[in-house]
Amino acid sequence: MSNERAYNFSAGPSMLPLPVIEDVAANLANYKGCGESVMEMSHRSAEFKAILADAEQNLRDIMNIPDNYKVMFIQGGGTLQFAMVPLNLLRKSGKADYVITGTWAKKAAKEAEKFGDIKIVASSEDSTFSYIPKVNREDFRPDADYVHITLNNTIYGTHYPYIPDTGDIPLVADMSSCILSEEIDVTKFGLIYAGVQKNVAPSGIAVAIMREDLIGFAKENVPTYLDYKIHADNGSTYNTPNCFSIYVAGEVFKYIKDMGGVPAMHKLDVEKADKLYDYIDASSLYNLSLIHISEPTRP
Repeated sequence: MSNERAYNFSAGPSMLPLPVIEDVAANLANYKGCGESVMEMSHRSAEFKAILADAEQNLRDIMNIPDNYKVMFIQGGGTLQFAMVPLNLLRKSGKADYVITGTWAKKAAKEAEKFGDIKIVASSEDSTFSYIPKVNREDFRPDADYVHITLNNTIYGTHYPYIPDTGDIPLVADMSSCILSEEIDVTKFGLIYAGVQKNVAPSGIAVAIMREDLIGFAKENVPTYLDYKIHADNGSTYNTPNCFSIYVAGEVFKYIKDMGGVPAMHKLDVEKADKLYDYIDASSLYNLSLIHISEPTRP
């Protein structure tokens, strides 16, 4: 058995920074001298409260999250958010507009259809999700409660080159596979969510970043745990959270901050991607024909 670390190019669970793994390993049995592991400590303890507070603050710092946004660490990964989004945001007309750019976008829309009037305003499925449809403000229903997009597509390799203009309609984005890979303007979104296993930490939680004025509209019959207000009001500790995943996420946020923030990580990512794709392009193993789609398909 080799002692060398393998390079894992999986979309998730993905590799973590080695300095983070080494620091976590050094503190695994006895976290910073407190006598117990993070996996053993109470989520009500002073030690874990400090871990949680540091994780949130470091994420706020590296993403420039404004004070009028709540940061929540919620179990269930990105998939649970497919249900939480409509259950909380279908608050007026019961309508929501979705742009379909891949498998996860389709799953999000299908889940939302159980709870309201969901319209697919644009899709690239006609071309096996090989492009991102261009959508404009007039494409969305003016009374839609929100618009949902999936910013990055790990399966088909597409990424939004722009942020859709939705006017006054809250924009919701699944950023599971691209959060912290590039700078974004949080204020352009009503809600950002991301399963952490692709870019941040071990699987088990999702990060939700939500504008405060959108919180508190879940109907009375919505299960308690699926109400964002419960998580916001209880500081992500309504029940026992995935303490270890939150801890590792916090260490990764700290690592990114120490490395120079998201811009520095983006520069490094581009350099690594260029090296990888240059090698693939020079290989005889792959022969890719590019197809240019000039106009998106609108259902």
